[in-house]
Amino acid sequence: MSYLPKSQGAAAKKCGTMVMLGVLQLPCRLHHSLFYSSSQIASSRPQGVAKVVLKKGKTQLFKDGSPMVYSGAVDRIIGKPPPQTGDVVIVADGTENPIGWGLYNSVSMFCVRLMQLQHESTRDPSCALNIEKLLQTRIAEAVQLRKSLALPSANTNAYRLVNSEGDRLSGLIVDVFGDIAVVASSAAWLEKYRIEVESCLRSIDGINHINWRPSLDVLKEDGFDISSLKQTQSSTLPQRSMVVENGISYAISLEGQKTGFYTDQRENRHFISTISAGKRVLDLCCYSGGFALNAARGGATSVIGIDSSLPALELARENVILNNMDPEKVVFFKQDSTEFMKGALSREETWDIVILDPPKLAPRKKVLHNASGMYRNLNSLAMRLTRSGGLMMTCSCSGAMTQSGKFLGILQSAAAMSGRKITVVREAGAASDHPLDPSYPQGQYLSNLLLRVL
Repeated sequence: MSYLPKSQGAAAKKCGTMVMLGVLQLPCRLHHSLFYSSSQIASSRPQGVAKVVLKKGKTQLFKDGSPMVYSGAVDRIIGKPPPQTGDVVIVADGTENPIGWGLYNSVSMFCVRLMQLQHESTRDPSCALNIEKLLQTRIAEAVQLRKSLALPSANTNAYRLVNSEGDRLSGLIVDVFGDIAVVASSAAWLEKYRIEVESCLRSIDGINHINWRPSLDVLKEDGFDISSLKQTQSSTLPQRSMVVENGISYAISLEGQKTGFYTDQRENRHFISTISAGKRVLDLCCYSGGFALNAARGGATSVIGIDSSLPALELARENVILNNMDPEKVVFFKQDSTEFMKGALSREETWDIVILDPPKLAPRKKVLHNASGMYRNLNSLAMRLTRSGGLMMTCSCSGAMTQSGKFLGILQSAAAMSGRKITVVREAGAASDHPLDPSYPQGQYLSNLLLRVL
């Protein structure tokens, strides 16, 4: 896959003096034909671009790269009329010296998403105050990173192309499934610049369709009026697609959960295939059967998948047939995982490998306490279903849980509750196409631990 850059308009003529710069008028969408150098940003506030001035003592976090400027860090905003949501603004320290620029939000608790720091503007002035050029640059960099990870390949054409802050485009998630790019929009600025984002994605060789899926709950929190959203999907967009991951074929629904397929567990699913030979495997909360199919491909003698979603299980059963697997050896049942585990315990059943990948139980910190109890109970039951000396892979996709650092302690408590002893054999997170910006650790969300259960 290659990135084909769009043609660029001619750069605006540079002004010879600061006075000339001071009278420049910027259009609200900052078309790519107008560029500003980093020195111009530093020496002046272009007319029409507001300046968000931070409080003294609140600057270093953002100079170090944290992209989310929270409202409590802002001292004042210079500019009339005041900026509107999605407008480009300059972010400055207490002495009004710029530290970078970003996109403003008049409603969200995060009033600016920093897009480029001052020293970055020095290296690449073409992107300064220019969201369209920045989108082109950052998406091209995302494509190159995936190419360096051998994505896509003959064995895998389902992967994450853009991972929000990890690819320096806060709020933008793009998963690629074959020739379809699925966009999960979770920031108000993305709805404003949707045309520009889609234009960049269409410039990527191999992308023939774009499925724009606004994350409604998150957009509400970001202050976006979701009633203004319009259904503008192409009539040629398929509802289903076929992809391959680690050599295993999957039918996916583009109307399914999240973007339609969980690319973040790809490397963990592959790991399961390497340890399943001759084993009996139980896959709880299996969705469309990713872990179960990898276990079967790895030589498991029997695999059972459990999920409460009938559409997901229909996909899982279809995937068994797609991969020429024995439907009597890989079976799926529609049932609540807790109820299934209780029933299996009453029948004194155990498995060599148990996989537990529940949905997000702690979507935010304020429910972390209650979610901890649910994680403890689920894992306690799963441990009791794991034969002595067997392995259990347990997961949490809740960012609040992963970032709290409490997950391992909860697993230890679950082991005590079940009368078992555990040791950690492997610890992992999301796949490598989900990069993490260390200046924004809040982007880390997936915990995946392999335990030996005694």
